[in-house]
Amino acid sequence: MRAGLVVREAVNGLRRNASMIISIVLVTFVSLTFVGAAILMQAQIGTMRDFWTGRAQVQVSMCVDGARQATCDGGAATQAQITAVRDQLDGAGLKPLIAKVRYETPKQAYENALQLLGSDYKDILTPSQFGASYYINLVDPQNSAVIVEAFAGKKGVQSVQDQMQLLQPLFTALTVSTYVAVGIAVLMLIAAVLLIATTIRLSAYARRKELRIMRLVGASNGFIQIPFILEGVFAALIGSVLAGVAIWAGVRFGVNGYLRTRVDFITTWVGMGQVAYVVPILVGIGVVLAAISAGFAIRRWLRA
Repeated sequence: MRAGLVVREAVNGLRRNASMIISIVLVTFVSLTFVGAAILMQAQIGTMRDFWTGRAQVQVSMCVDGARQATCDGGAATQAQITAVRDQLDGAGLKPLIAKVRYETPKQAYENALQLLGSDYKDILTPSQFGASYYINLVDPQNSAVIVEAFAGKKGVQSVQDQMQLLQPLFTALTVSTYVAVGIAVLMLIAAVLLIATTIRLSAYARRKELRIMRLVGASNGFIQIPFILEGVFAALIGSVLAGVAIWAGVRFGVNGYLRTRVDFITTWVGMGQVAYVVPILVGIGVVLAAISAGFAIRRWLRA
């Protein structure tokens, strides 16, 4: 009976404050959508980093004719210089760090360029414009600086390129985007908490006569507070569920339905497994914040 009375009071409160409840739903929905998007973006960055870190190579490019680097003052790298680089890679100092080495001849580099650019460049490019290269996969990609330092400035070596350094600006930009999304989400969550507290105070004020009567007949503070807390929790729950639906739709149609087929250089994307992990977190955040905010607001009002 008491439980039924509490539920009826909560439903009456929702009816009386429909516009404010809708506002809570919308603010909670937007803020938690940003939270979910930030979590998925960070998961995507981690997935991409793991994927590319395992495949990123250090490229040691040998000199070609006409190169302006000081290490190439003798023209194209000689066979002795190419062999010296291979011997150093196989040496005791570097070999434990290396998982795999692939050697590409100038002819292979030329053919790969034609495959990439098309046969129209056959009369423009010549094999002499390409040099031999070593592509080095490391056991631990964090040791790439060791390889760069070992061959930078070595005679016959035109350049040493760490491919992870080329990807780092992309990861940095994505991380900054995540921080921006988190910042917006925090601001929106603060707005949702304040809005819930204001709504509960207004609801209590509108029912102040009823509350006085309940106190006179001996109702406990806990019994009085529960309907108000349920109002805030119910509104936040709806907003949280809508945020979960938005996150699911974004991954289902935005990532799986659009990005996977159009962004070829990324082969690993967040999926429904991550969504199943994120949605309960969003619902939990919404419900807990609403319960704390509403409970604090009604306790302060009853003490006033």
